[in-house]
Amino acid sequence: KIMDDKAKIQEAIKIQGEVVRKIKAEKASKEQIDKEVAKLLELKAHLGGDDGRPQFVLKTAKGTRDYNPKQMAIREKVFTTIISCFKRHGAGCVSLLLMFLITISKATFNHCLLIIFFFQMTFYQLHTVRVRVKVPFARYLAMNKITNIKRYHIAKVYRRDNPAMTRGRYREFYQCDFDIAGQYDAMIPDAECLKIVHEILSELDIGDFRIKVNDRRILDGMFAVCGVPDDKFRTICSTVDKLDKLPWEDVKKEMVQEKGLSEDVADQIGVYVGMQGGMDLAERLLQDQKMCQSKQACAGLTDIKLLFSYLQLFQATDKVVFDLSLARGLDYYTGIIYEAVLSQTGVAPVATESSNGALTEECVTVGSVAGGGRYDGLVGMFDPKARKVPCVGVSIGIERIFSIMEQKAEASAEKVRTTEVQVMVAAAQKNLLEERLRLITELWNAGIKAELMYKRNPKLLSQLQHCEETGIPLVAILGEQELKNGVVKLRDVATRDEVDVSRAELIAEIKRRTSEA
Repeated sequence: KIMDDKAKIQEAIKIQGEVVRKIKAEKASKEQIDKEVAKLLELKAHLGGDDGRPQFVLKTAKGTRDYNPKQMAIREKVFTTIISCFKRHGAGCVSLLLMFLITISKATFNHCLLIIFFFQMTFYQLHTVRVRVKVPFARYLAMNKITNIKRYHIAKVYRRDNPAMTRGRYREFYQCDFDIAGQYDAMIPDAECLKIVHEILSELDIGDFRIKVNDRRILDGMFAVCGVPDDKFRTICSTVDKLDKLPWEDVKKEMVQEKGLSEDVADQIGVYVGMQGGMDLAERLLQDQKMCQSKQACAGLTDIKLLFSYLQLFQATDKVVFDLSLARGLDYYTGIIYEAVLSQTGVAPVATESSNGALTEECVTVGSVAGGGRYDGLVGMFDPKARKVPCVGVSIGIERIFSIMEQKAEASAEKVRTTEVQVMVAAAQKNLLEERLRLITELWNAGIKAELMYKRNPKLLSQLQHCEETGIPLVAILGEQELKNGVVKLRDVATRDEVDVSRAELIAEIKRRTSEA
């Protein structure tokens, strides 16, 4: 029976191998080739090796990745910068559930249910893992009857759309959110959110950037005065949202040929979405004969003027531009919207695996690195009495920022420390393991980050080389003579200078040197 099963698997492998060769010859899409290759690998895994053991296909799920210590050191630096900024602006951390009822997701993502991972739990209730942190936050406010809070949340979220690894677009990724909920005077919290984006991107030093600003009320007003039917506002808005990826000619073609707009209406929209500026543009549009016909648009333009006046006081207008082409696709935005993009998105080439297993080089390119806006109606969707809690917030695209920083580090051959060890406890002679253990215990108890090699008699040269390779700045060297004299030889790894320090003063000396560094 075992032999029969093995023969069947071998035959299936042969057939599937023919399928793969055929679709490659026909130059099928990458997605189709990957799908058939995965089936072939799975069959080979079932067949097992010559010893009968199963062979596992060692690969990560599509749209996910592991991170080595060097990569995690870069990520932690980014997280530290972001969290420090959030705390500097007075936010408290809120941790929200990873999963929630699918009905909550359907209420807010009817237009893109394909991005949702969902699964069944007890009592036949469908659940989903979070695809954005804003929706669970709105649910949290409604459940707990909270009407006033400033919070941040850094957590993993999930989506089911096609990943683009070289652009930092994954299916499993971190989202860094900052939100202000409560009834406040217009544009003060909104301006602070933009200031936060300005601070974080400036501090991370990932290149020149622009923060594009618009208002959903201006967009809706613009569509109305240009002659777009009310029932086509959202679909035309999603088409305008493609202007950051497509030229106006392609966007206009979609509006006319696929969405059914007349060429005259599309051309009128084209005049407005090509406009960029600052407070002066808002003032000019308030005098525009067409835009004046829309109360919605005038309200949005008045708020844009107020926003820029606050941004001037925050010293952040140098990076902010009022851009009428900015639409952002999510339906829950009700007012101000913004998106931060890098001026230069090409970074060093990164090796990627093609469908046939060959390594190719692609430039790392990313879309927006931060975005957000005002969503005053989202909490009311979940509140039993439909009570609204005005909210405004921003999300930082940690994965896209990390993709840039990682490739910049690779291109510059930058040495990244993966640990925070301050001192290596080393021995100059044999049979000093017990003394090394005593000394490192004293250092640990004093709060010093210390390390030793896990050998009874390591060579001194090996211990010093380890310090140079990992960036450990100091070495505390023990020898028979040092033990007799009650001292420790403290070596600076960078300069190779050595000095004898009494055992009683060693901890204070290490702390002094590491604090100076």
